[in-house]
Amino acid sequence: MSGHYHRIQRVFTVFGFLVLAFSIWEFFQGVYPQSQGLMFIAQAILGILLIFVPEYSKKLLKVQLPNATVYFYWFFLLISVFMGTILHLIEIVSFWDKILHAVSPMVLTAVGYGLICMLLKNTPVKQVSPWLFLLMGFAFAGLCGIFWEFWEFMCDSIGGMNLQRYATLEGTPFIGRDALMDTMGDLFTNTIGAALMGVIAYVQGRGNPDYFESYRIQKINHK
Repeated sequence: MSGHYHRIQRVFTVFGFLVLAFSIWEFFQGVYPQSQGLMFIAQAILGILLIFVPEYSKKLLKVQLPNATVYFYWFFLLISVFMGTILHLIEIVSFWDKILHAVSPMVLTAVGYGLICMLLKNTPVKQVSPWLFLLMGFAFAGLCGIFWEFWEFMCDSIGGMNLQRYATLEGTPFIGRDALMDTMGDLFTNTIGAALMGVIAYVQGRGNPDYFESYRIQKINHK
């Protein structure tokens, strides 16, 4: 990996520890209830660990993600865990959650392209219709979005976390169609994000039969 990659990773890691320090300061200041403050600290620590997921995947799963995909993943980690949750922008900016639901499928679509390249093994990308990548990348991001809603539903059912916004902040449950609006809005935004990434890939890849090669996830073989 390039020196540029590691510089970005170091800067991001330092930022992560600064955000962790902020959440610890909030905890001792009593800004939030103790249990919630501990949750923010735990999420900050988890966020720092998630920065190194590309390294974990390389060592444990023997796969290497392209740098561009990793940078996009780090950007999503920045706006979701660190800025959205720990710095509370998701509470301050009403549509921040929808931004996350638009960006995450774009990252997942890129991962989908990479997985297809890996599964094709030695088949040259230029011999494969670009529509296979576009359709499968779109479908992969859409499926991940559905599984995320399953996760939110489970958290709401077990922990009463109201992630799917089926009730007001005071706990009053919504009725009928109103109870579906957040979930359907998330799925719609997820679909828009995946479709937008497909349009970007289609435009950038026109006239370049090897375009999707740049998304390839490499299988590492150690002899």
